[in-house]
Amino acid sequence: MAAALTHLRQADPVLAGIIARGRPIAPRPHEDLYLALLRAIVSQQISTKAAAAIWRKVQALFPPDGYPEPAALLLLTDEDLRAAGISRQKAGYLRAIADFAQRDQLDHGHLSQLEAEAFTQHLTQIKGVGRWTAQMLQMFALDQPDVFPEGDLGVQNAMRKHYGLEETGRALLRRMTEIAEPWRPYRTLASKYMWQSLDNTPDE
Repeated sequence: MAAALTHLRQADPVLAGIIARGRPIAPRPHEDLYLALLRAIVSQQISTKAAAAIWRKVQALFPPDGYPEPAALLLLTDEDLRAAGISRQKAGYLRAIADFAQRDQLDHGHLSQLEAEAFTQHLTQIKGVGRWTAQMLQMFALDQPDVFPEGDLGVQNAMRKHYGLEETGRALLRRMTEIAEPWRPYRTLASKYMWQSLDNTPDE
Protein backbone atom coordinates (compact mmCIF):
# COMPACT_ATOMS: atom_id res chain seq x y z
CA MET A 1 0.00 0.00 0.00
CA ALA A 2 2.81 2.39 0.89
CA ALA A 3 4.52 1.66 -2.44
CA ALA A 4 1.27 2.36 -4.30
CA LEU A 5 0.75 5.69 -2.57
CA THR A 6 4.36 6.74 -3.20
CA HIS A 7 4.03 5.84 -6.88
CA LEU A 8 0.74 7.71 -7.31
CA ARG A 9 1.97 10.84 -5.51
CA GLN A 10 5.09 10.97 -7.68
CA ALA A 11 3.23 10.12 -10.91
CA ASP A 12 0.57 12.81 -10.72
CA PRO A 13 0.69 16.09 -8.72
CA VAL A 14 -3.11 16.56 -8.99
CA LEU A 15 -3.68 13.08 -7.57
CA ALA A 16 -1.06 13.76 -4.86
CA GLY A 17 -3.21 16.68 -3.68
CA ILE A 18 -6.36 14.53 -3.66
CA ILE A 19 -4.59 11.84 -1.61
CA ALA A 20 -3.26 14.46 0.83
CA ARG A 21 -6.78 15.80 1.42
CA GLY A 22 -8.39 12.36 1.50
CA ARG A 23 -8.86 9.62 4.06
CA PRO A 24 -6.72 6.45 3.97
CA ILE A 25 -8.20 3.68 1.82
CA ALA A 26 -7.64 0.22 3.25
CA PRO A 27 -7.24 -2.91 1.13
CA ARG A 28 -10.32 -5.12 1.18
CA PRO A 29 -10.65 -8.85 1.82
CA HIS A 30 -11.50 -10.89 -1.25
CA GLU A 31 -15.16 -11.78 -1.53
CA ASP A 32 -17.32 -14.58 -2.90
CA LEU A 33 -17.58 -13.60 -6.59
CA TYR A 34 -20.91 -15.33 -7.12
CA LEU A 35 -22.48 -13.54 -4.16
CA ALA A 36 -20.91 -10.22 -5.17
CA LEU A 37 -22.41 -10.57 -8.67
CA LEU A 38 -25.89 -11.32 -7.32
CA ARG A 39 -25.68 -8.27 -5.05
CA ALA A 40 -24.45 -6.10 -7.91
CA ILE A 41 -27.51 -7.03 -10.00
CA VAL A 42 -29.89 -6.44 -7.06
CA SER A 43 -28.31 -2.99 -6.52
CA GLN A 44 -28.49 -1.84 -10.13
CA GLN A 45 -30.40 1.43 -10.68
CA ILE A 46 -31.79 1.67 -7.14
CA SER A 47 -30.64 3.44 -3.98
CA THR A 48 -28.24 1.79 -1.53
CA LYS A 49 -30.97 1.69 1.11
CA ALA A 50 -33.51 0.03 -1.21
CA ALA A 51 -30.88 -2.48 -2.38
CA ALA A 52 -30.05 -3.46 1.23
CA ALA A 53 -33.75 -3.99 2.03
CA ILE A 54 -34.33 -6.14 -1.09
CA TRP A 55 -31.17 -8.15 -0.45
CA ARG A 56 -32.43 -9.01 3.06
CA LYS A 57 -35.70 -10.27 1.50
CA VAL A 58 -33.75 -12.33 -1.02
CA GLN A 59 -31.69 -13.89 1.76
CA ALA A 60 -34.90 -14.77 3.62
CA LEU A 61 -35.81 -17.03 0.66
CA PHE A 62 -32.83 -19.27 1.54
CA PRO A 63 -33.15 -20.52 5.11
CA PRO A 64 -31.39 -21.16 7.38
CA ASP A 65 -28.25 -19.18 6.52
CA GLY A 66 -29.53 -16.90 3.75
CA TYR A 67 -27.00 -18.11 1.16
CA PRO A 68 -28.57 -18.37 -2.34
CA GLU A 69 -26.98 -21.62 -3.53
CA PRO A 70 -27.15 -21.70 -7.35
CA ALA A 71 -29.30 -24.86 -7.50
CA ALA A 72 -31.77 -23.43 -4.96
CA LEU A 73 -31.92 -20.06 -6.74
CA LEU A 74 -32.68 -21.73 -10.07
CA LEU A 75 -35.72 -23.44 -8.50
CA LEU A 76 -37.37 -20.13 -7.53
CA THR A 77 -40.16 -18.76 -9.72
CA ASP A 78 -40.44 -15.19 -10.95
CA GLU A 79 -43.27 -14.78 -8.42
CA ASP A 80 -41.00 -15.88 -5.54
CA LEU A 81 -38.43 -13.29 -6.57
CA ARG A 82 -41.00 -10.58 -7.26
CA ALA A 83 -42.26 -11.01 -3.69
CA ALA A 84 -38.71 -10.09 -2.57
CA GLY A 85 -38.77 -6.96 -4.74
CA ILE A 86 -36.88 -8.34 -7.75
CA SER A 87 -38.18 -7.30 -11.18
CA ARG A 88 -38.82 -9.96 -13.83
CA GLN A 89 -35.81 -8.70 -15.80
CA LYS A 90 -33.49 -8.87 -12.79
CA ALA A 91 -34.86 -12.33 -11.90
CA GLY A 92 -33.62 -13.50 -15.31
CA TYR A 93 -30.20 -11.98 -14.64
CA LEU A 94 -29.94 -13.67 -11.22
CA ARG A 95 -30.79 -17.03 -12.81
CA ALA A 96 -28.15 -16.45 -15.50
CA ILE A 97 -25.54 -15.86 -12.76
CA ALA A 98 -26.66 -18.97 -10.85
CA ASP A 99 -26.45 -21.04 -14.05
CA PHE A 100 -22.96 -19.67 -14.76
CA ALA A 101 -21.86 -20.54 -11.21
CA GLN A 102 -23.36 -24.01 -11.42
CA ARG A 103 -21.29 -24.64 -14.54
CA ASP A 104 -18.21 -23.75 -12.46
CA GLN A 105 -17.53 -20.57 -14.45
CA LEU A 106 -17.03 -18.38 -11.36
CA ASP A 107 -13.97 -20.09 -9.90
CA HIS A 108 -12.25 -17.45 -7.77
CA GLY A 109 -8.77 -18.89 -8.17
CA HIS A 110 -8.98 -18.92 -11.96
CA LEU A 111 -10.75 -15.58 -12.43
CA SER A 112 -8.46 -13.67 -10.08
CA GLN A 113 -5.53 -14.60 -12.34
CA LEU A 114 -7.07 -13.19 -15.52
CA GLU A 115 -6.00 -9.93 -17.10
CA ALA A 116 -8.56 -7.14 -16.71
CA GLU A 117 -9.89 -7.37 -20.27
CA ALA A 118 -10.11 -11.17 -20.23
CA PHE A 119 -11.97 -11.04 -16.91
CA THR A 120 -14.44 -8.49 -18.29
CA GLN A 121 -15.04 -10.56 -21.42
CA HIS A 122 -15.61 -13.69 -19.33
CA LEU A 123 -18.16 -12.07 -17.01
CA THR A 124 -20.02 -10.12 -19.67
CA GLN A 125 -21.04 -13.45 -21.21
CA ILE A 126 -23.65 -13.48 -18.42
CA LYS A 127 -26.91 -11.80 -19.40
CA GLY A 128 -27.30 -8.58 -17.41
CA VAL A 129 -23.62 -8.23 -16.52
CA GLY A 130 -21.93 -5.33 -18.29
CA ARG A 131 -18.44 -3.92 -18.36
CA TRP A 132 -19.05 -1.59 -15.40
CA THR A 133 -20.28 -4.43 -13.17
CA ALA A 134 -17.28 -6.58 -14.12
CA GLN A 135 -14.91 -3.71 -13.28
CA MET A 136 -16.60 -3.08 -9.91
CA LEU A 137 -16.11 -6.76 -9.06
CA GLN A 138 -12.45 -6.59 -9.96
CA MET A 139 -11.95 -3.47 -7.86
CA PHE A 140 -14.01 -4.43 -4.82
CA ALA A 141 -14.61 -8.20 -4.71
CA LEU A 142 -11.15 -9.20 -5.97
CA ASP A 143 -9.31 -6.02 -4.91
CA GLN A 144 -7.25 -6.13 -8.12
CA PRO A 145 -4.75 -3.26 -8.23
CA ASP A 146 -4.86 -1.94 -11.79
CA VAL A 147 -8.46 -1.46 -12.94
CA PHE A 148 -9.59 1.84 -14.46
CA PRO A 149 -13.40 2.19 -14.82
CA GLU A 150 -13.38 4.93 -17.45
CA GLY A 151 -17.12 4.55 -18.03
CA ASP A 152 -18.04 5.20 -14.38
CA LEU A 153 -19.92 8.45 -13.90
CA GLY A 154 -18.31 9.19 -10.52
CA VAL A 155 -14.77 8.80 -11.88
CA GLN A 156 -15.71 10.92 -14.90
CA ASN A 157 -17.13 13.69 -12.69
CA ALA A 158 -14.11 13.65 -10.38
CA MET A 159 -11.64 13.83 -13.26
CA ARG A 160 -13.64 16.59 -14.97
CA LYS A 161 -13.52 18.56 -11.75
CA HIS A 162 -9.88 17.99 -10.78
CA TYR A 163 -8.33 18.07 -14.25
CA GLY A 164 -10.61 20.69 -15.82
CA LEU A 165 -11.76 18.33 -18.58
CA GLU A 166 -14.32 19.72 -20.98
CA GLU A 167 -14.43 16.87 -23.48
CA THR A 168 -17.47 14.62 -23.78
CA GLY A 169 -18.17 11.16 -25.20
CA ARG A 170 -15.28 9.20 -26.66
CA ALA A 171 -12.94 12.18 -26.46
CA LEU A 172 -13.49 12.34 -22.70
CA LEU A 173 -12.79 8.61 -22.27
CA ARG A 174 -9.59 8.93 -24.33
CA ARG A 175 -8.41 11.90 -22.28
CA MET A 176 -9.20 10.16 -18.99
CA THR A 177 -7.32 7.05 -20.08
CA GLU A 178 -4.29 9.19 -21.01
CA ILE A 179 -4.31 10.94 -17.61
CA ALA A 180 -4.63 7.57 -15.83
CA GLU A 181 -1.76 5.99 -17.75
CA PRO A 182 0.95 7.13 -15.27
CA TRP A 183 -1.13 5.69 -12.41
CA ARG A 184 -0.33 2.15 -13.60
CA PRO A 185 -0.02 -0.37 -11.96
CA TYR A 186 -2.24 1.15 -9.23
CA ARG A 187 -5.18 2.59 -11.14
CA THR A 188 -7.72 0.95 -8.80
CA LEU A 189 -6.45 2.87 -5.79
CA ALA A 190 -6.30 6.11 -7.78
CA SER A 191 -9.91 5.58 -8.91
CA LYS A 192 -11.00 4.97 -5.33
CA TYR A 193 -9.46 8.31 -4.37
CA MET A 194 -11.35 9.92 -7.25
CA TRP A 195 -14.63 8.59 -5.86
CA GLN A 196 -13.69 9.60 -2.35
CA SER A 197 -12.92 13.15 -3.52
CA LEU A 198 -16.59 13.42 -4.47
CA ASP A 199 -17.59 11.35 -1.45
CA ASN A 200 -19.64 8.93 -3.51
CA THR A 201 -17.85 5.59 -3.56
CA PRO A 202 -19.94 3.10 -5.58
CA ASP A 203 -22.45 1.10 -3.60
CA GLU A 204 -20.77 -2.09 -2.57
